[in-house]
Amino acid sequence: MQNFEQKYDVLIAGTGVAGLCCALHLPGDMRVLMLTKSTAEESDSFLAQGGICMLRGQEDFAGYFEDTMRAGHYENDEGAVRQMIAESPSMIEELIAEGVRFARDEKGSLRFTREGGHSRPRILFHDDVTGKEITSTLLAKVRTLPNVRIAENCTLVDLLCEENECFGGVVRDDAGCLHAVYADFTLLATGGVGGLFRNSTNYPHLTGDALAMALRHGVAVEHLDYVQIHPTTLYSARKGRRFLVSESVRGEGAVLLDKRGNRFCNELMPRDIVTGDIRVQMQKDGTDHVWLDMRPVGEKTLREHFPTICAQCIEEGYDPFGAPIPVVPAQHYFMGGIKVDLDAKTSMSRLFAAGETACNGVHGKNRLASNSLLESLVWARRAAAVMTKNRENGIRRRPSADFSRYEDGEMLQKEYAKLVREEAEREAYHD
Repeated sequence: MQNFEQKYDVLIAGTGVAGLCCALHLPGDMRVLMLTKSTAEESDSFLAQGGICMLRGQEDFAGYFEDTMRAGHYENDEGAVRQMIAESPSMIEELIAEGVRFARDEKGSLRFTREGGHSRPRILFHDDVTGKEITSTLLAKVRTLPNVRIAENCTLVDLLCEENECFGGVVRDDAGCLHAVYADFTLLATGGVGGLFRNSTNYPHLTGDALAMALRHGVAVEHLDYVQIHPTTLYSARKGRRFLVSESVRGEGAVLLDKRGNRFCNELMPRDIVTGDIRVQMQKDGTDHVWLDMRPVGEKTLREHFPTICAQCIEEGYDPFGAPIPVVPAQHYFMGGIKVDLDAKTSMSRLFAAGETACNGVHGKNRLASNSLLESLVWARRAAAVMTKNRENGIRRRPSADFSRYEDGEMLQKEYAKLVREEAEREAYHD
């Protein structure tokens, strides 16, 4: 059983890049509690392979903006897209200052790669584990902060709120005990909804809990039916989380082949288009997968740039240096979520959301590759700035919590999953 102080300045649910970035940008005298349903390392931020986008200069602004809008089917919020792009250089500078090791060329300059949907190379990376490099670096820094406590294997099960104002949340600790934790500000950064799908690249414990809490309390949500399928995950007959084969591989020259070994699509189109092409080809061929030929990339680049992917292929019994590997689309990313403004504020006072949990309009109907880490960081930094600015306006009351409704954790999880699915289906019906 864990003991929590009853009152914190900030309560953060989630230890991915959004939660960590927010914690790092809060003043050292603000007491912060961070929660994660599993270990701090088991967030989807750790799994991001491809990289993080960065504006290459003002001459690249129009192209980056258009690429993002086109990938999102022009349903993006233009102001949000412009904000993310404009703040990308300073965000990258911060990451480098924190010790993130992006790939560099022989002269020591940052090396950029290209992914599907991008008109030019503008993606920074660290091998094929960029998410792990960024998130582990930020996590290590947060763990040195005396004002931040990270509580692992602890779940935010509901919000404490009254009259559209958030006062913290109800927390279930690692022993199953329930606690009322009050906070001046709460950030929901609990990740996506992959745990609701049979085949997903996400961790199974990411089940959209924060969305269900928002729905229960009337917090505005948006586009819960906007779920992205990644076109290339390593095919396996086994059930469970799918291993993602980054589209950076295709950006470096890998091609998709049908069962006869013929190329059948433009691999650098946005994810939804490539996914559609793969599904059509699978239906034509009567197969459960297509083939990804990584040999055009070259063995040297494969070994240096994509060591994790190559190792996983070999572990699964495939030789990426000698033959194509089987790949299949799987659920990957969630573009909808809790509706927020340009500062990550939700429709409920004192409640913020960032990362995959939130919908700020950047991605529109389909996310452009490698915008997710950047978007999460930018909105988390802005949330921290608002919290810091308004820190003197602390909560004046503490509503009580009826713990009896949360005692059966399994039933509560089923209720939350049902809420999210029903709302997603309703939005899809009216789309």
